Amino acid sequence: MIATLRAFFLARLLREKVLLTGFVVLSAAVWFSSLAGRAGRMVRTAKSTTVTLNEQQLWLSNRASIEASAQAAAAQLDPVKTLDATRLLAEVTAIANEAGLTKNTSSGESRDVSSGHFSVHTLQFSVTKVDWGTLKQFYLLLGKRSPYIGIEQCRLQVDRANPSLLAASFQISSVEISRN
Repeated sequence: MIATLRAFFLARLLREKVLLTGFVVLSAAVWFSSLAGRAGRMVRTAKSTTVTLNEQQLWLSNRASIEASAQAAAAQLDPVKTLDATRLLAEVTAIANEAGLTKNTSSGESRDVSSGHFSVHTLQFSVTKVDWGTLKQFYLLLGKRSPYIGIEQCRLQVDRANPSLLAASFQISSVEISRN
């Protein structure tokens, strides 16, 4: 096979030899470029996996202290003051009314995540056409209910019709300790 290819190559004119050599070099360059890209992706993936595994190992090696601090934090919570999904909505609505947010409010369905003795309830609460002072009052009143109610996420946007007013969207969560 090699002998026939060599004989074929040597029987060609010089310009054909140069052209064939150019095609072979170009094909090899494309192949090596593709190989280098795949090798680079493999190295980046391996590094990322190593970092992730080291982080997981750190969490696992500190498991006892993490569980102890979680137990200590849970011991400070009063199970009677923790809120289920319905009480969370009622409490947030009452705080909004107390802050002066009586109109232009809406709330989405709550999402619940339960893991044995604890349940985390998350509520999407939105308000539009509100001034900064009222919104700040709402935030401060919510802060007084910490650690039983917390703001996980807050998005503020200027009202397009009136730049002195804001639209805000909160992701509010509460922890419920099962009462057994």
